[in-house]
Amino acid sequence: MLGSLLIFFRESLEASMICSIMLAYLQQIGRRDAFKDVWLGVAAAVLVAVGGGIIVFFTLHSYDGSVLQARIEGVTYFVASVVLTYMTLWMKKQGRHLKSELHSKMDAAIQSGSVFAIALIAFITVGREGLETVVFMIAIAFHARPLYLAVGGVMGTVSGLVLSYFIYILGRRINLKYFFNIMGTLLVLFAAGLLANGVESFQETGWLPHQPAVWNTASLLNEDSTFGDILHSFLGYADSPTTLQLSVYAVFLVVFIWLFWRNGTSRSERMLMRKE
Repeated sequence: MLGSLLIFFRESLEASMICSIMLAYLQQIGRRDAFKDVWLGVAAAVLVAVGGGIIVFFTLHSYDGSVLQARIEGVTYFVASVVLTYMTLWMKKQGRHLKSELHSKMDAAIQSGSVFAIALIAFITVGREGLETVVFMIAIAFHARPLYLAVGGVMGTVSGLVLSYFIYILGRRINLKYFFNIMGTLLVLFAAGLLANGVESFQETGWLPHQPAVWNTASLLNEDSTFGDILHSFLGYADSPTTLQLSVYAVFLVVFIWLFWRNGTSRSERMLMRKE
């Protein structure tokens, strides 16, 4: 549940910030009539993401318990870890240009005279967040209970939207630097867990050499218990990890947490705190 809550919180917060930037710019240039186009694009992006996620989820779970399912699971873990890490670092570094790029695209769309140009920008921009959500959720859905995923997703979405609303009301009166740095660190931890889970899946299927467990804490906290399942999905906890799992996890954390904190102010902070 914690994994889905964090992912939905992050993606809904960024999607709502993008919508706010677009709507604020349209109001600034006197084009409130185009608000409906933004909402049309957002609605279409949400429907496509939800529909695609449901189809992929049930398709993958039709192979539940098979070797193919385990291999797909491992590949998905690796892909999700790479995508999440890349987007976390890239967005933090390149966020200063997002607002101006959105404004330029909207200017071009308005000048084109196309009825759906603004809607297309909203669809692509918000749809990217939806695609990321689907990829990340597929990676954690193999072991997490569907009810926990749903509850975490709803809580994360509502929390992200509410926070975005209050941030724009309060404006510069709050400092979000530490908040977004902590959230980014949690995302890197989550990505490290996904990578460790991928190593575990590949070792189970023979794609990576099998190794004996370094320790076994199943008697203290079983990986299949409720809390163990949450830690497994969120942080990559394993009650009997191998040397390769631990090594990959530790090296990943050291390298990418250093890179994250080296990059300075986050994209989300810039988007929210720098009003033109």
